[in-house]
Amino acid sequence: MGIMWRHRALPAAPLALALLAATGCEGTPDAQPEPTAAHSTSVARVCDKPAAGPAKAPAGAVTVDPAVVGDLAAKTRNSPPHTTFWLRPGRHTLAPDRYAQVIPKEGNSYLGAPGAVLDGRRTNQYAFGGTARGVTVRHLTVQGFVAPHDEGVVNHDSADGWVIEHTTIQQNSGAGLMAGADQQVRANCLRGNGQYGMNAYKATGRISGLVVEGNEIVGNNTDDWERRRPGCGCAGGVKFWAVDGADVRRNWVHDNRGAGLWADTNNNDFRIEDNLLEDNDGAALIYETSYNAVIRKNTIRRNNWVEGRRYADSGDTFPFATIYVSESGGEPRIRARTDKIEIYRNVLENNWSGITLWENADRFCNSPANTSSGACTLLVKDTDRCARPAIARAPLYADCRWKTQRVDIHDNRFVLDKSVLDCTVKCDRMAVLANYGTYPDWSPYQGERVAEAITRTQHNRWHDNVYLGPWSFVAHDPGRLLDSWQWQGAPYRQDAGSVFRARDGG
Repeated sequence: MGIMWRHRALPAAPLALALLAATGCEGTPDAQPEPTAAHSTSVARVCDKPAAGPAKAPAGAVTVDPAVVGDLAAKTRNSPPHTTFWLRPGRHTLAPDRYAQVIPKEGNSYLGAPGAVLDGRRTNQYAFGGTARGVTVRHLTVQGFVAPHDEGVVNHDSADGWVIEHTTIQQNSGAGLMAGADQQVRANCLRGNGQYGMNAYKATGRISGLVVEGNEIVGNNTDDWERRRPGCGCAGGVKFWAVDGADVRRNWVHDNRGAGLWADTNNNDFRIEDNLLEDNDGAALIYETSYNAVIRKNTIRRNNWVEGRRYADSGDTFPFATIYVSESGGEPRIRARTDKIEIYRNVLENNWSGITLWENADRFCNSPANTSSGACTLLVKDTDRCARPAIARAPLYADCRWKTQRVDIHDNRFVLDKSVLDCTVKCDRMAVLANYGTYPDWSPYQGERVAEAITRTQHNRWHDNVYLGPWSFVAHDPGRLLDSWQWQGAPYRQDAGSVFRARDGG
């Protein structure tokens, strides 16, 4: 599983709040009134000043002694479900065995006193595991665990109904946190983990009802997995896999190596709103082979400078974007709170390029070019049906591929000052395109069929946006670079009602 850039396949707290306001520029005298894109974003700044836990044990709680190695795991084993554990101040450790971990029972709660740290000492792989439901972890620092690649430290087994709040999960290998259904991840510091801050992945079944709110997600992928496994598509701030229903709001996602937020493979029904996404090396947001999302009222700035520049310097002409929608779209047949992907009232400022809508003509169920290995769309239950000759006919011709369709991009403000980015070309693009289909030889999507569809017939639409700076546009394929007049004119007819001011930065 993983992202598909162009024709190349890449496998697979109390909150301290700061108010940010996006400000506008006056329009040209003959322009239509500028659409309102300004909004306020409450930002989670929790890593520097995490909320303190209870200074003494709550009534009925079991006290855990940091001086006793393995005390937390032992007392968990010897206590009934629905027990509350209070970890005294100090450095708590587990037995010196790689698999030693805490296995909670249903409804257990773990509360850290001020200064309570659970430290894996670069020895233990996991902090909290098992399948118990309804576990709570609050006011604790979890650090120094060495989870393997793609695995996580807290809620290692993706149990359901966990609540993780006011907790610092930092300096671990793998993912700091895994996710299960109905998980609440609120007001945490997910910082400096080797692969992801959180990996929302469940080995069996789908994750539903996920809330990620008010967290600071910073500096993850310290192990630089894209360098270690080129093209793996396996690193960044947060990765979501097959999540059906997620609210991702009021997070500060910044300075991650790779993408900030990445939804990959059969996600559905996301609301991504009121976040501050800034200074991530890659895209701020990737929505890939997924469905039905609302992306609104986010402030997105200075993202994709590292990865965008790297590809540009290599001579690659693909419009690498800060919001990248890859083989994803609205699908009314899949139940969600919306039946399209709507991107609106966001402010994008001085990122490496803007929004790219992309569809790989060679990526579909059973195609060797499908890096989501073994996965098919949510519209086809029997993957074997996506084969010739049936795939060339309705309904499989449409249903066997993830389509970038019904994407509505409106009332956003796009600001670009090339002198801030220190670039002259390839950092200024908005795009809707596909490649020329060639592979495999039995594909019914060969030639320009997909490029024509994504550009003209799949109801992808920009309108009523504000552009400040020297933007350019790409349509159909990477070779068609357009100015705003060509973008708005026939045959593309994009950005009706939008305002363009070409001077850098507005």
